[in-house]
Amino acid sequence: MKTLIINCGSSSLKYKLINMVDEKDIVSGLVERIGLDGAKLVQKNEIGEKHIIEKEIKNHKDAVELVLNTLTDIKVGVIKSMDEIIAVGHRVVHGGEKYSSSIIIDEEVIEYLNECSKLAPLHNPANITGIKACQSLMPNTKMVAVFDTAFHGTLPEKAYIYAIDYNLYKNHKIRKYGFHGTSHKYVAHKVSEAMGKDIKDLKIISCHLGNGASISAIKGGECIDTTMGFTPLAGVPMGTRSGNIDPSIIPFLVENCGYSIEEVSEALNKKSGVLGISGVSSDFRDIENAALKGDKRAQLALDIFHYRIRAEIGSFIVNMGGVDVILFTAGVGENSPETREECLKGLEFLGLKLDKEKNKVRGKLSEISKEDSIVKAYVVPTNEELMIAKETLALVK
Repeated sequence: MKTLIINCGSSSLKYKLINMVDEKDIVSGLVERIGLDGAKLVQKNEIGEKHIIEKEIKNHKDAVELVLNTLTDIKVGVIKSMDEIIAVGHRVVHGGEKYSSSIIIDEEVIEYLNECSKLAPLHNPANITGIKACQSLMPNTKMVAVFDTAFHGTLPEKAYIYAIDYNLYKNHKIRKYGFHGTSHKYVAHKVSEAMGKDIKDLKIISCHLGNGASISAIKGGECIDTTMGFTPLAGVPMGTRSGNIDPSIIPFLVENCGYSIEEVSEALNKKSGVLGISGVSSDFRDIENAALKGDKRAQLALDIFHYRIRAEIGSFIVNMGGVDVILFTAGVGENSPETREECLKGLEFLGLKLDKEKNKVRGKLSEISKEDSIVKAYVVPTNEELMIAKETLALVK
């Protein structure tokens, strides 16, 4: 009952082998700088021991082959043969409108994923490359695609249709899709378990806060709205992404500031967010340290980040008709007590009482609200790989 999880980037490949009997990681690893000088594999076992291989890795097929050889290696391997792997779950960023749930991969699926590449040009092509590499080396093993967008497939039209010419949606599928879906789904189910409640009876706001950040409103176990949109650029400010801006800024930059469209995209995706405001870093730890030392722009970046998150939380509470629990996950959400406290400020009128002592927790499933708090607050570490493994196993069984 071992499931291999593959997450391919343009020049990297993350992987994890999970024993689904006890849902424990066996090993995890990263192959980086694929096709570049200095390529290497770093694999870590369940007790934290690292095994590093530095060698030429020409392409993703070579990377997958190296992973499989390492997993079965007589000295550092953890399985005797590939037959022990029941299936491979692939993280795929974009499933478009067609796939609102995970699916076993065949040629028709790959063909549609290629069509979706125009919606996720930086991610889907790399995901497809990883799938094909695995198929060529593991032809008898079932492959499953698990989509970042799938969990948001329950959004109603009023939430996903943009107020632009409707024909742009009909002809080009320009609409809100949402991302981080695998993470939002995992933590929503995890918090319902922790509360001892049926997820169908809960109104949850899930705050996935990292270098990329998104907020989702989850009512009765289904996502009814989320902050990311047609692309992961939309929503709250992030490490380097702007989040929502007035669209007229784009032609202004082109016509008055000499930007090309490519430079606008580069600026909004890689030079904006808290990096653009603070001028310090895209790492929230660096910004928090600078703010503590009196850097006003660093403090402004944090203030804007927290303000925009509170605004989204407020709008979601209204559209859900209330809230039972607000949870924080991902790198910043799990590890920054200061961010959590600031994001919950102003919600006391709802009966949310933050316990500052409990809120000192980092990276551990914990309630951080007081016992008599009407609205609960939680820290819930995400585990997208385990969610992918569960979806994969459910399909292949």
